[in-house]
Amino acid sequence: MIRSLIFKIFFYLGIIIISFIFLPSLLLPQKIVLFGGKIMGHWSKICLNIFLSTKIIIKGKENLISEGKFFIACSHQSMFETFFLQTIFNSPVFILKKELLRIPVFGMYLKKIGSISIDRNKISKKNLGFSDKIKSVINSSNRPIIIFPQATRMAPEDRTPFKKGVSRIFEDLQIKCQPVAINSGNIWPKSGKLKSNGILVVSILKEIEPGIDSKDFLNILQNNIYQELDKIV
Repeated sequence: MIRSLIFKIFFYLGIIIISFIFLPSLLLPQKIVLFGGKIMGHWSKICLNIFLSTKIIIKGKENLISEGKFFIACSHQSMFETFFLQTIFNSPVFILKKELLRIPVFGMYLKKIGSISIDRNKISKKNLGFSDKIKSVINSSNRPIIIFPQATRMAPEDRTPFKKGVSRIFEDLQIKCQPVAINSGNIWPKSGKLKSNGILVVSILKEIEPGIDSKDFLNILQNNIYQELDKIV
């Protein structure tokens, strides 16, 4: 309980300090803000290592896509992946729920780094133009798109079917998909007490090549990620 409290104090204090240090970067080139995001990613690892004695393992580095356009589809159990994945991949562009852009200061950073928002509960002109926005980002940048197919943070044991939006992205973009499975909820759950002395695994799975049916892709992606999560629980 005490270690969990200390972790939260230092983690959030660090994020606040980094945010204020980089506040002037909101008026500067985007790459400076992206660098701040990487620092936050490293800070999350440092806090887990020091205050919760968490060992972080990156599995499957050989599967990292090194060239060409691709997007990342990752399991979502904790805030950890939203910070840490910025240290593994080239400053990914996040697809996220619109409400996050309303968070004071932090929402400004999310806009500055080019995050793509969607209102999950509404059909609107903005949502209908969602694919065009993603295509524009992919065509104009070397940064990969990252999406959480579960749409929100889930408990480690939850095996809710993935949302169909990820298959639409795969079909529209016709580029490789990099699946990632992370068991972060075992250490840093969506709610409840954080756990210490655990092992947090970031498992980078083999790419899924374009050219297959979108329904088949969704099944393959979901099975691969959930099967990997079953192994690293």
